[in-house]
Amino acid sequence: MLVDPNFDHTVVLVLDVDEDGALGVVLNRPSPVPVDEVLPGWDGVLSGPDVLFQGGPVGTDSALAVADLRGAGADDDEPVGFRRLFGSTGIVDLDTPTEIMAPALGRLRVFAGYAGWGSGQLEAEIEEGSWYVLPAAPGDLYDADPERLWARVLRRQPGELAWVSTRPMDPTQN
Repeated sequence: MLVDPNFDHTVVLVLDVDEDGALGVVLNRPSPVPVDEVLPGWDGVLSGPDVLFQGGPVGTDSALAVADLRGAGADDDEPVGFRRLFGSTGIVDLDTPTEIMAPALGRLRVFAGYAGWGSGQLEAEIEEGSWYVLPAAPGDLYDADPERLWARVLRRQPGELAWVSTRPMDPTQN
């Protein structure tokens, strides 16, 4: 139902939802831009590929980093410059010096922009059938082959939803 090309065949990790709306990042749109060109020093912390990801159509002139803490449990203290979202995953303040953050981080991805929805917008899009809402699996955020992530996420689903993973980009050509 959603005809926005910004979200065609995307896997979006929803990071935050509250009464004002929702925020997420597109996981499967790597750009050709190396992170080191934009954020020198952070490339050594990345979970390849070492490029910026197109996180969404909003705020594309800014970067957002999502990371997992190295060996951290859900109740462990957060290092300076890290805000936990769920489990050991959180957002990294990229203004924090890498020498402070790097030892605490296990994996990291940097996104140019994000996906954002106003109050009730995402819920309405889900209700109209524009999104498949699925649980994230370990490794989705740091998938080594992000361009094939959409098909892999759908393929692991039970029943007919797995069939969607094989549909062509233009379903009328099926």
